[in-house]
Amino acid sequence: MIDLEKCKEEFFKYTEKFDLENEGIKRKQEHSLRVMEDSQKIAKALNLSKKEIELASLIGLLHDIGRFEQYNRNNTHLNEMLLDHAKIGIEVLLKDDYIKKYIDDEHYIGIILTAIKNHNKFKIEGGLTKEELLFSKIIRDADKLDIFYEGEKIYWNTKREKQNVENSKISIKIEQQFKAEKQVIKLGNERNDTVDGLLILLSYIYDINFKETLEIIDKEDYANKILNRFDFEDEETREKMEKLRKILLKFIKVSLRKIN
Repeated sequence: MIDLEKCKEEFFKYTEKFDLENEGIKRKQEHSLRVMEDSQKIAKALNLSKKEIELASLIGLLHDIGRFEQYNRNNTHLNEMLLDHAKIGIEVLLKDDYIKKYIDDEHYIGIILTAIKNHNKFKIEGGLTKEELLFSKIIRDADKLDIFYEGEKIYWNTKREKQNVENSKISIKIEQQFKAEKQVIKLGNERNDTVDGLLILLSYIYDINFKETLEIIDKEDYANKILNRFDFEDEETREKMEKLRKILLKFIKVSLRKIN
């Protein structure tokens, strides 16, 4: 059994070492708690055992623990090329066996570390066990669910950020990938506050693993809610975005019918 309440207490104890008055750090604390809930929700929908549900929940809580140290080192959550927060998270959890404040089962520790390692990568690494692959898929889906939540509620909330998206144009390479129903490959120089950043976020829907996750995305109507936040200034961009909206919504519906 994993005492999830005790784990949350330890997580709060750790994160309170950082400047929670900083909006970025506080947001990551809240994100971690929501991803914990989403991981639990997905695991339950998959009819996993109680212990597996607890393990998925713990991975959700810890998946971004490297973000706090990353911010200290680089004062940003954005530069993944320089500082991989998954790698930093593993370092944090292994230092002085800190992870054992959450769980002391070596088998499950291995699964947790593998899932964290893979949660932010473009693709899951090969050679994983069945368990490692399952929990890596769950945390990736849960993380994306909360990114969609943040896309609806939190991102682009200043007038300037919103205007930057509405006044920008779509890059040809990003448009092509989106039309091909593929998660967009970041080149590393895309700005989050542009229409390209918006499409990169929405393209995460193309990398969802479970029907149960897609059902949540469909029920919450995240694609429409996020897109409806913007009134694009350029007519061509507006027309393109409506075409991409239709492609995305059709993908969700078709996938829900196809995925077992």
